Amino acid sequence: MRNRGFTLVEILVVVVIMAVVISLAVLSIGVTGRDSQLDEESRRIEGLVDLLHERAVLEGRDFGILIEPAGYEFLAYDTDRSRWRPFNDEHEFRHRELPKGVTLQLELDSQVVVLKPIERKGASDEAPPAPQVAIAASGEGTPFRLTLTRETTRARASVAGNALGKTTIENSNQPDKRT
Repeated sequence: MRNRGFTLVEILVVVVIMAVVISLAVLSIGVTGRDSQLDEESRRIEGLVDLLHERAVLEGRDFGILIEPAGYEFLAYDTDRSRWRPFNDEHEFRHRELPKGVTLQLELDSQVVVLKPIERKGASDEAPPAPQVAIAASGEGTPFRLTLTRETTRARASVAGNALGKTTIENSNQPDKRT
């Protein structure tokens, strides 16, 4: 009588199938604790701030970032009218709304700034409020920390900028257990 059992090839096929299924499950659940949408938005903000610093130096203009709880926009200082105006000259600097369920928190000098939504009226002649973060023509800027938080999971990602225009990113992670 011959012993019946599984061949080595059959066992290897089953192991490979199990490995594929487990890896797909891990990727779909997000066991890593990262929020790719927050990471992408923080990289976008970092890139735009860096680009604005370069433009400020090259063009000799002052720029700013007006931050709301669920969005942000870029402003340019109009020296002829002595006021801030929306910087919509190029598509990448348009007003941006954050994805649903994501909010912004701004810290200046380690103090949390209360962000209020800005009422947008139909008149485009009306000047927006002054930006919370300024970028001078010299390349210097307001030191800041901008934190994106997903309300449902409390995952956070931060973009920080120093007075010399250097920006850094902290990718998303699981919420602190302190809150």
